[in-house]
Amino acid sequence: MVAPRVQLSQSIAASRNSAIVEAAARVAPAVVSVNVVRRERRVPRSVFDWLWMPRGFEREVQGLGSGFIISPDGVVITNEHVTGGASDIVVTTRDGTDYQATLLGEDPLTDIAVLRIDGGDFRTVPIGTSADLMIGEWVVAIGNPYGYLLGNTEPSVTAGVVSAVGRNIIPSGEDETVYVGMIQTDAAINPGNSGGPLINALGEVVGVNSSIFSASGGSVGVGFAIPIERALRIARELQRYGEVRRSWVGVSVAGSDRLRDWKRTGGLLITAVAGGSPAARAGMRDGDVLVSAGRRLLRTFLDWEAVKLDVSPGDNLRIVFRRDGRERRASVAVQDLPTSLAERVSVLGQIELITVTPPIRQERGIRSEQGALVYEIGAAAGRSTGLQAGDVIFRINRQQITHAEDVQRVFREAAGSRAPIRVYFERSGGRGWTDFYVR
Repeated sequence: MVAPRVQLSQSIAASRNSAIVEAAARVAPAVVSVNVVRRERRVPRSVFDWLWMPRGFEREVQGLGSGFIISPDGVVITNEHVTGGASDIVVTTRDGTDYQATLLGEDPLTDIAVLRIDGGDFRTVPIGTSADLMIGEWVVAIGNPYGYLLGNTEPSVTAGVVSAVGRNIIPSGEDETVYVGMIQTDAAINPGNSGGPLINALGEVVGVNSSIFSASGGSVGVGFAIPIERALRIARELQRYGEVRRSWVGVSVAGSDRLRDWKRTGGLLITAVAGGSPAARAGMRDGDVLVSAGRRLLRTFLDWEAVKLDVSPGDNLRIVFRRDGRERRASVAVQDLPTSLAERVSVLGQIELITVTPPIRQERGIRSEQGALVYEIGAAAGRSTGLQAGDVIFRINRQQITHAEDVQRVFREAAGSRAPIRVYFERSGGRGWTDFYVR
């Protein structure tokens, strides 16, 4: 007969090995630390700095994040804000082994980066789904918070619940990243956790820990993770193409420019449908109201942004829209952005131009009906001309610009002239001009 105290001890011992313990044990061997070095230009902040700091002074800054291995050949997913601008990346596995990492690609828009390490047959994380997450179910965040203060390489574990799903964070004007359709959790996420996995009670990765709301910089129980489906899609795009193909449907919706419009109910008002676009071919018109896309109800324009982030060119997107009080359904064949498909014209060796067309106007929100879009521009050309990527050149001196080739011709004719040319451009909805010589 087993004594009561022995029975109690056995019962407690059994309860210690909980679902969270087992889930963490499944994933932790494939969680890594991501150590980066980046060079940052130091800005003078005092009279002493102005007197003694060398012009263009740069210093090396170290950073730390987390990541997880998704394939035996060493492919690692982490956050772009961990790797962005890094000159050197070292991945450290649980056993303390350091691996020099190769950056396969990064996407600032979704905050996903993909690395590769070489060295053998690596343990990988089990992949789950975020589609069936339930509010209140247990989740676990694994990573290396404040790892620069510790001498250990083993990842740490925090537990919490799914606080909400499909969360959209209102972007500020300076944000390059779009955090929409996010998983919210109260599992503690701190500096260094970025890029690590969020897992369910089965030990499956359901998200990539990415951001927190905090005045102090530490966890206050409001953390966000990128859904694993989006992270994997972006990773595949980066591995295959070296960049992420953006999806285009061809509609503009109300609510992206005025805060009060974000609270619209009943759907999103379509303000413009580009001619020849996927939406136009599916029968959608200006004035229709988008109700849902895929399986997502569309209450604000951020919901629509989340839908577009999670589909790829070539996908068929099921859309429900309302016209004259009646709901209609359409299947929209998503395609690449018009700017990705457009022919580019090179000028001055460092500037890539694209002719503005109705689809490109809709994609970029351009007001000018004609002109040449500055698609890419080198740093030296930007300094010498005053132009920026995204500018639309609509006139040079007295010459109206209707095609990218017009700019090429005018620049060629002006080459070597003693007089500067004046280039008129649209930028962020406003208009300006710049004078420069064409050498």
